[in-house]
Amino acid sequence: MFTGLVEEIGTLRRVQRRGEAMVLTIAAKKVLEDVKIGDSIAVNGVCLTVVSHDSGAFTADVMPETFRHTNLHELKPGDPVNLERAMQAGGRFGGHIVQGHVDGTATIVGRKPEANAVVFTIRPHNPALLRHMVPQGSVTLDGTSLTIVSADREAETFTVSIIPHTLKETVIRFKQPGDTMNVECDILGKYIDHLLRLREGERPAEPKPQRSAGGLTEALLREYGF
Repeated sequence: MFTGLVEEIGTLRRVQRRGEAMVLTIAAKKVLEDVKIGDSIAVNGVCLTVVSHDSGAFTADVMPETFRHTNLHELKPGDPVNLERAMQAGGRFGGHIVQGHVDGTATIVGRKPEANAVVFTIRPHNPALLRHMVPQGSVTLDGTSLTIVSADREAETFTVSIIPHTLKETVIRFKQPGDTMNVECDILGKYIDHLLRLREGERPAEPKPQRSAGGLTEALLREYGF
């Protein structure tokens, strides 16, 4: 598990590719301080396993499933990458719960300054991800824990506002419209959505109670088992 607080920006040193399988060699410093073979390190938000390392770099395998569902296959030697070690028990939880299991990729469609921040407009390649985008909720972009500002279902986009410190300390500062990012939606929202959908699929078809503008109703509570 990770927190979405990037520890350092590493540099991709080498890519060995065979079909949809890759081995990445990444130059780093901080994340190597206590690294062991088998440790997990998030690379642009993707949880990878360290298979070898030396004093200046580590290597990790990328399987076809990860190749197809993340932007790691777009990387080339010299590219910067966000790095974060798995969270230690008892560590400070400064971001939000991040698994390193990317839900999909997205394209940046807008970048504009707003006072001391920069607002990014993001369009997921899978519009279904937008149902997990809750204003003032959490989202992970390239491994960075961020707060959603707004979500527009019609435009199929959402926005995040990024402070100067985050821009300086992550690869997001290099990102421009047209670039892709890895997206991991908030785990709590994903699980609740999944369980509710399973519940609905198991129940016999019946008229759903109308939801009033007043919010919680007895019918709504009955619908969800209360």
